[in-house]
Amino acid sequence: MLAYLVKRVFQAIAVMFAISLVSFAIQDNLGDPLRELVGQSVSDEVRQQLRDELGLNDSFLQQYIRFIGNALQGDLGTSYFFKEPALDVIMKKLPATLELVFGATIIIIGLSVPLGVYTAIKPNAIASRIIMGASIIGISVPVFLTAIGMIFVFSVELRWLPSFGRGDIVHMWGPWSTNFATVDGWAHILMPSIALASIMLPLFVRLIRAEMMETLQSEYVKYAKAKGIHPFRIYFVHALKNTLLPVITVGGVQIGTMVAYTILTETVFQWPGMGFMFLEAVNRVDTPLIVAYLIVVGFIFVVTNTIVDLIYGLVNPTVNLARMGA
Repeated sequence: MLAYLVKRVFQAIAVMFAISLVSFAIQDNLGDPLRELVGQSVSDEVRQQLRDELGLNDSFLQQYIRFIGNALQGDLGTSYFFKEPALDVIMKKLPATLELVFGATIIIIGLSVPLGVYTAIKPNAIASRIIMGASIIGISVPVFLTAIGMIFVFSVELRWLPSFGRGDIVHMWGPWSTNFATVDGWAHILMPSIALASIMLPLFVRLIRAEMMETLQSEYVKYAKAKGIHPFRIYFVHALKNTLLPVITVGGVQIGTMVAYTILTETVFQWPGMGFMFLEAVNRVDTPLIVAYLIVVGFIFVVTNTIVDLIYGLVNPTVNLARMGA
């Protein structure tokens, strides 16, 4: 285990280095940040002076080395728009995004497991056919269309749920404020969570169904049935446990992907999270904030994948983590 952890740490460092290099390299193609900082009325002399002060006239290598040196000290630059450290801005927006991803994850887990198991146990039932048909539609419909449709039905027509913002939130500690402590907060986070979950839920239902159907054909399941073990225990203890390995593999990556997918969801619902902040940063050519966002999201991916690999050992102790190539 220790050897594997050391290996994963070095892999994570290499991946983060590549992410930082790519993220920093694209900033020159995003536009001129001085246009947003000083407008059009400032003379060329003043512009050049500001470029020198900001280090924008230095070579790419000089800028990148300076950026890496600062990043190792926790400084990812200062936002041009907010006039404060980019990492601080992201940390203020991160709780809203993580709570949205958490809400979507609970919905995905709570629905995909029973629906996937049911459609595997009774593949020819009418309900199973309806579920699988709905999953195809769910995979095909983009998240922004789902979000707009939900707003039209539940906010505009029925007036059951609010459509924008976080509503009443309760401060917990540091930058963290939660929606889950008030009824209004639950009402505001419900539709965004469902919209975000709609991206992954059909995929997980179909994946669990396929793996479960294969597992149910194994010899040990047939033997358990022959011994007269209760079907619930066969399906949800013996069979489901062996179904989870590929599900965890995909799930870990997809949960990390949801952090990036929140951009569309947060934009439609005006959710004040990292995704909405990122689009605003692109419009303002706030390059330090853009680069910091990409690095933070990349870090979340690296951490998520490492945790998923470690969970392998808990779900299946026969997995030798020290020999895994991932």
